[in-house]
Amino acid sequence: MNSLVIRALIFIAFIFSGLMHLSHGQVLAPSTVMAGPTNDGKAIDKGIAYILMIIALIVTYLAH
Repeated sequence: MNSLVIRALIFIAFIFSGLMHLSHGQVLAPSTVMAGPTNDGKAIDKGIAYILMIIALIVTYLAH
């Protein structure tokens, strides 16, 4: 046989063996949590407030 045909058969066998393993996979149940944006505005606001508080403490300490 031609070496190209042998390589093609090995490649096809590799693909089919991968497909056979997919049939044994576990199906996950759908999530009950809504998939939406994960941007939490309250966390961002709290982070900005903490940064401003630290800046205010530093300025107060340096001015004292």
